[in-house]
Amino acid sequence: MGDAWTLVTGASGGIGVELARLSAADGRNVILSARSGAKLEALAEELRAAHGVSVEAIAADLSEAGGADALWSKAVAGRRIDFLINNAGLGRNGRFAGGRAGDDGWAREAASIEVNVMALTRLTKLAVMVMKAAGAGRILNVASTAAFMPGPGMAVYHATKAYVVSLSRALGAELKGSGVTVSALCPGPTETGFFDAADMRGAPILSLMRPQDPQAVARVGYRAALRGKAVAVPGVMNNASVWGAKLSPAALSTFIAGRLMAKG
Repeated sequence: MGDAWTLVTGASGGIGVELARLSAADGRNVILSARSGAKLEALAEELRAAHGVSVEAIAADLSEAGGADALWSKAVAGRRIDFLINNAGLGRNGRFAGGRAGDDGWAREAASIEVNVMALTRLTKLAVMVMKAAGAGRILNVASTAAFMPGPGMAVYHATKAYVVSLSRALGAELKGSGVTVSALCPGPTETGFFDAADMRGAPILSLMRPQDPQAVARVGYRAALRGKAVAVPGVMNNASVWGAKLSPAALSTFIAGRLMAKG
């Protein structure tokens, strides 16, 4: 795998870090990307020392228009990417119609759409064109169990993750037989920095469901991508919640999701 590279977005913490570690442990060269350059450099040093692979760190803000194209241009300079992991993601807890005084939440919601939908789609598009021409490649899009139900209190986040699963399934079908696979990883609550960034501390779901270990979640996603599995949901409780949402009337699953996300 000497000339094969994995590009991991959102690689400064949580699931992204663990996916990068798994890739490097497989002997793959890794390109790390996130907003925090210092965290990326520290992880890069760790992976080089532990696995003897080449690691590049590229600081990028995917919430900025054109951020995905700029990242891809730097990432492919002299390198062949045959594994793309779209892990970067943003969310916001709060009612869509309003937030705190002077803050209606739109800035965070717009950034979430830009990262979760626009940047992910653009990177996937660029990767698919290269991988299809080469006849091989893997794409892992990190979605969420939120994809399977509307989420009052986190309406935009749930909608973006539903998009990610739908896109991944459709592309997987389009690319069947091409040597390129697309998988969606759908974790439930996971112990990462997402809860604080999304202002979710205090939401009932964190009391009812113990957050999973990001290392365990990453292993499920990584193995799913290697097998070309369309959708992977880690954990018994998460699978139960997904099936419950699928089998319940839409109004009921929406009501339950809203109660789990509300912070009083």
